[in-house]
Amino acid sequence: MPRASATLPEYWDSYKPHREEGEQPAPSVDAFEWTQYQGHGPGAEFLGSPRTALELGSAEGKEAVYLARTGVEVTAVDFSAVQVARARRWWEGTSRLTFVHAEACDYLARTDAMYDAVFSIWGAVWFTDPNALIPLILERINPGGTLAFSQAEPIEDHYGAQAMYGNGLAGRKLTLLRWSYAPEWWADLLKRTGFVDIDARVLPAPDPADVGTLMVRASAPR
Repeated sequence: MPRASATLPEYWDSYKPHREEGEQPAPSVDAFEWTQYQGHGPGAEFLGSPRTALELGSAEGKEAVYLARTGVEVTAVDFSAVQVARARRWWEGTSRLTFVHAEACDYLARTDAMYDAVFSIWGAVWFTDPNALIPLILERINPGGTLAFSQAEPIEDHYGAQAMYGNGLAGRKLTLLRWSYAPEWWADLLKRTGFVDIDARVLPAPDPADVGTLMVRASAPR
């Protein structure tokens, strides 16, 4: 079996790399996006109304910043030291926002913090063994709190841990492993773990011929 997180941090260090002439500017933060299509799908309301939130796989930190600016106390965790350092530079001085460099399972296993919401947008939930990650998430959500995540819809009949070379087919071998499952599989795992009020579905793209988005939301029992 693959270990919980089988992607090298080095891959994420190069995610959305800097421009050659210098560091790219901070992105604008004017919306909370779950899908790969701007303005398509739900916004921050998909999380409910949390007072505290944890993002797993925060990368640029846009959604974490968006929530913090609305008054939510946000902790944003990412596997890449480069991504975390860049986010800290970009969003220095943002109130109620903390960036943490850690692997998702490691962070959840060692922290004592509890959250009203845990979320992942094409982030750690896609790139971490869910059988290891989901039980750890449940332990850190307050009663009645929300788990929500999104990722690309799975390719039909091609489910499970899927490996690829993260930097293409030339150069150093950087293994990228993603766990892709149908909505029904996610619903079953969440139910067996102890989550309730589970909603797992594929949100079609604006053009139905394009790749849709897996959207999952569940609640911790009260």
